[in-house]
Amino acid sequence: MSEKELTPAYLEGYQSYLAHEKRLSKLTCENYLRDVRQFIELSSETPLEQLQIHHVRRFVAQLHSRGLNGKSLARMLSAWRGFYKYLARDHHFTHNPCLGMRAPKSAKKLPNVLSPDEASKLVSMNSETPLGVRDKAIFELFYSSGLRLSELVELRLENLDLVAGEVRVTGKGNKTRIVPVGKFAVEAIQAWLAVRASLAQTQETTIFLGKQGKPLSQRSVQYRIKEWALKQGLTGNVHPHVLRHSFATHLLQSSGDLRAVQEMLGHASISTTQVYTHLDFQHLAKVYDAAHPRAKKKP
Repeated sequence: MSEKELTPAYLEGYQSYLAHEKRLSKLTCENYLRDVRQFIELSSETPLEQLQIHHVRRFVAQLHSRGLNGKSLARMLSAWRGFYKYLARDHHFTHNPCLGMRAPKSAKKLPNVLSPDEASKLVSMNSETPLGVRDKAIFELFYSSGLRLSELVELRLENLDLVAGEVRVTGKGNKTRIVPVGKFAVEAIQAWLAVRASLAQTQETTIFLGKQGKPLSQRSVQYRIKEWALKQGLTGNVHPHVLRHSFATHLLQSSGDLRAVQEMLGHASISTTQVYTHLDFQHLAKVYDAAHPRAKKKP
């Protein structure tokens, strides 16, 4: 059987490996498979087992010339390495041409954040409709606990402990963490749960539901945040991750505790969390420029 005929079986097996052995989320599996399909397309007629590092280097250069940044290419290389690891284990491939390859570095882009006043303005939106009550609970929880969008839509009733003010979250790499939930978020969630009972279908345990009583999609949450941001007079691209970034930045500015912020965000490496120290420095620099005598230009 030719490799072209075997490729669908390779992809199907890799998908099963990601979902059932690596236990990655559905969205992550789809992203990895998309990256691997891109790799197969780039390899053209060269069999996967015959590809060498110089082939992979050319693929990366081609994608970079098309405008892909270093972060996207690093993610793709990770998917490709994982694919070859699976092929070595289950299909007796003898080498991994992606080992040792690094993506080109791209300029670090600091995440967008809301000011404390802007964040308060968004989460203080007032609506007595069922969906408005739900949206307020979502926004308060995002800003209170810094959850990822995927983590929020997958939350179930058993994950909440409103008496203790905690939520149990399963994040990247299937890692579970306990995150505090602030007083305002607790109150907003309690209000939503009272409304939720009239919408939920039998046996449905997902916390945040649509008007048909089914679990809310990530896209729906993104749309609602954009809609409410406009209603509240906020400019710019306001999306769920902006609230996560705002949570981390404001918490770091108040506490200075980088380790605590890392734990609450669920970052595997503190280097990922350190981007918020740059944001905090920007905040301090603005204070300095406004207040320090030596920072003011004399006429």
